[in-house]
Amino acid sequence: MQTPQAHLLPDGRLHLHHGPIDLIAEAFGPGKKPAYNRVFRRFGTILGDLTRELPALRRDIRHCPTIADPVGRNMAHVAGLYAPEFVTPMAAVAGAVADAMLTALVAGEGIEKAYVNNGGDVALYLTPGERFVAAVVAEQSGAFQVSAESIVRGVATSGWRGRSHSLGIADAVTVLAATAAEADVAATMIANRVDLPGHPAIGRAPAVALSPDSDLGDLLVTVEVGALDAAETDAALDAGAVYADTLFDRGLIVAAALQLNGALRIVGETNHRQSLRS
Repeated sequence: MQTPQAHLLPDGRLHLHHGPIDLIAEAFGPGKKPAYNRVFRRFGTILGDLTRELPALRRDIRHCPTIADPVGRNMAHVAGLYAPEFVTPMAAVAGAVADAMLTALVAGEGIEKAYVNNGGDVALYLTPGERFVAAVVAEQSGAFQVSAESIVRGVATSGWRGRSHSLGIADAVTVLAATAAEADVAATMIANRVDLPGHPAIGRAPAVALSPDSDLGDLLVTVEVGALDAAETDAALDAGAVYADTLFDRGLIVAAALQLNGALRIVGETNHRQSLRS
């Protein structure tokens, strides 16, 4: 396995890469330099620690053994919030890594705000009076604003076109939640529910046929979405939105934007609904 790599980009952001983990971190404030040193030291251990736990982390949360690694435990905890539904801790891996890196980034003094972006799953840190404005990149692009007063500290996006396999057909589901790990697993679960089971225009294949080590095993994941009419698009989005509403009612998400074929559904907290729609 290659060694961890760190590069300071011309605009002041820190690029960290190790195996499958590729992330961008940025801190603002006089403590920026020691913050970057801290996050790189922590980054050097995280992949090895998680790799040792992989057999357990790829198991259905209902049968997952005790996890020793703290990042893995966080993954298992947020996945466990969805039991008895099928989900593995790996549904939260990108967000949990972002959360862990952010914790290291802001552990010292002199940081006013910071973020860690792990392939689109983002962990945020804000001190009073600070805010972030970030883009939602999909067929209907927009932006959302997170202020220090909001409980939102995590953002994640999932869908069948993304880097991970999906059981559903959403082009993109973006979730705002209290942590990046919570947003990550919620985006995955909501995207799975945006679906039209049995529809002939939707191509599916066993996850293991595409990725032999997939935690989804023989479950059929989406590989193609053909032409859908407006009514079919609405039906798929409505199914996902109903499920997302239950997550909002349970306090698992703050807001979500569901996209398919240029159509959009927004659920969640009123001010963030407007933010995601703009």
